Amino acid sequence: MLITHDTRCALDAVVDLVNTAPEDETTPEGLPDVAALSEFVRSHDISDVGVLSEFDLSAVRKIRGRFATVFAAQDARSAATVINELVAAAGTTPRLTDHDGYDWHVHYFAPGASIADHLAADCGMALAFFVVAGEQERLRRCEAPDCRRAFVDLSRNRSRRYCDSRTCGNRLHVAAYRARRKEAAG
Repeated sequence: MLITHDTRCALDAVVDLVNTAPEDETTPEGLPDVAALSEFVRSHDISDVGVLSEFDLSAVRKIRGRFATVFAAQDARSAATVINELVAAAGTTPRLTDHDGYDWHVHYFAPGASIADHLAADCGMALAFFVVAGEQERLRRCEAPDCRRAFVDLSRNRSRRYCDSRTCGNRLHVAAYRARRKEAAG
């Protein structure tokens, strides 16, 4: 599956957006205020975004929840339904652009769109490409028992199980190793 630069950027943004949601009552909100949303926009190099407000923050949190359902979808039809709703509500307007030193790529949001519509359109289309390619199962949640972070499995054999092999994966492998040693000693 060919993943262009702009699609990869949108995938990174949607994964990071979904992962800002609190996992439970003890986990802090990853987008607590407009300043955090501004930092999210800056860190993801999201273009054509005006002055952000509390309304934008609320709207982004709302679509974040909808994107989370795509990563939790049990099948392509369920994922497609949510993606279609997000993209349609955003008033998608595909257009070619070559800004900020990047070669030609497609923006799906309408000029002057809100940040929520911008994310819904571009990120929704990036996820749509996976459904169309029959690769919806690559949109995953971490399998570590104490982590439910979203990620996109871009491994060649679709075998990635953890959001980060150095943290979640390594932690589980070390725990399994210690359990085997304890059992062997015991």
